Amino acid sequence: MRKDVNNHIHTTYSFSPYSPAQAVRRAKEAGLCAAGIIDHDSISGAPEFLGEAARLALPATVGFEMRLYHANSGIGRRRTNHPDQADLTYLTFHGVPRHRFDAAEAFLKPLRAARGERNRAICARMGIDYEREVLPLSMSHAGGSVTERHILFARSGGNYARLAELKKEFKDYIPAGRDECPDIEEGLRFARDNGIIATYPYLGDVVKSVTGDKKAQRFEDEYLDELVAILHEMGFRAISYMPSRNSMEQLARLRALCEKHEMLQISGEDINSPDQSFVCVAMRDPVFANLYDTTWTLIGHELAATENMAAGFMSMDAPLDEKIARFSKLAKDFYDVMD
Repeated sequence: MRKDVNNHIHTTYSFSPYSPAQAVRRAKEAGLCAAGIIDHDSISGAPEFLGEAARLALPATVGFEMRLYHANSGIGRRRTNHPDQADLTYLTFHGVPRHRFDAAEAFLKPLRAARGERNRAICARMGIDYEREVLPLSMSHAGGSVTERHILFARSGGNYARLAELKKEFKDYIPAGRDECPDIEEGLRFARDNGIIATYPYLGDVVKSVTGDKKAQRFEDEYLDELVAILHEMGFRAISYMPSRNSMEQLARLRALCEKHEMLQISGEDINSPDQSFVCVAMRDPVFANLYDTTWTLIGHELAATENMAAGFMSMDAPLDEKIARFSKLAKDFYDVMD
């Protein structure tokens, strides 16, 4: 059985050429055995994604991505994983129980509104008509977000290659404020209260950008041991990474720290342009076999937490290996999957 998975597929509800249903169909055509939707500041595409996944019998998981202010935490003002702003951290919120979608939308909606005001200011600086040139590229009318990529896509004339170049040297960026990016502790509290697995996405120092839209830059690597310890102390129990984006040396170090602190390791390649493959070939290396079972762990967690939030992954007091075994088995049994 093929074991390709991807838990980080963007849709038109953030920035992507694919609607949620199209993303599912592309995932199925690519041979994925499970797929996950992750949009920026939005969960509104999840019902369509899940509906198409059910129609095609493709196991699916739901999350969203957002930015949070970390300067008041143990991280201080050190840079984490945000290329444009050192006091912000990107977080992914995996395993959202189905009955908590409304709560997630209520949490995210005012953040999108605040982001919209900053977007308008960026567009005014760039000489772009936000209402006429940018908003039509988005699903903002249906609960989708509008990101800097939408603005740069408008400037690029709809050229994805040009967009990547513009993103690498985004000189008109305006820093996001606290109205748009809550404190990281507030994000963790929201996750705890709603049975969601708050996850830190590792970026790592960039020497050469695989996607072509990140300049060479230092991120977490110089203090990674300390950072993972701080994240664990704050309450994080999961870290995500993209096996194709980093060196084996970087990933070996990160994975050892995850094992030391019993952090769930989650995979995902952020699909947001038409030239990207839904399959991460690097994940087929046997060293990353654990990432297959953690995808099923997410799905099993969502099944359990939707029935009873107290029965989810974050509520179970047991060694990590036992939790992975329990929730992955729950999901595989539900979908009648044989390894």
